[in-house]
Amino acid sequence: MRERILARLRRALEHRPAPALPEPLALPSLALEEALALFGQRLRENGGELVHLENLEAARTWLAQFVQPFSGVALGAGLPPALHPELPVQPPEEAPLGLSWALGAVAETGTVLLSSQEGRRVQLLPPSHLVFVLQEKIYPTLFEALNALRPQLPAAIGLHSGPSKSADIGQIMVRGVHGPGRLVVAVLENPV
Repeated sequence: MRERILARLRRALEHRPAPALPEPLALPSLALEEALALFGQRLRENGGELVHLENLEAARTWLAQFVQPFSGVALGAGLPPALHPELPVQPPEEAPLGLSWALGAVAETGTVLLSSQEGRRVQLLPPSHLVFVLQEKIYPTLFEALNALRPQLPAAIGLHSGPSKSADIGQIMVRGVHGPGRLVVAVLENPV
């Protein structure tokens, strides 16, 4: 019975042309300077903040100043020890600041790509979130970012394009409803 039904289906479909897949997208690539400028523009348009840091030493100095108003911090699993501030480490649900290390960033949308292995609670629960990303990991498009990062992509990634916002109730924009109300991205030009 099964074979008879499948045979009828094959005969009914044999005159149809095989479906053709579309050609891969060929998007114009941006130079690094253009990608950086576009990333900064889009991130600011989304309500995020951007900081450029020359190297790891500059990042440590800047971080020491940045964290002064905060009473504690939640640290992402992938954050290098050199970027751990001198603050008490707290659980994400209690920490006023979360620190993460991004897999990469997308210029066209001002988005940082965060690994689920980093700790989603660190990325979503503290009211302020600081994300470090290497300048060389800023890609013009999401397509290029995913292709470049394919070997190291975890099972899930978070795409953060600015502070959490919602206007669900009464069409009034409120920040920090579904995640941090403040997103700061620190671009490291040279990690050494």
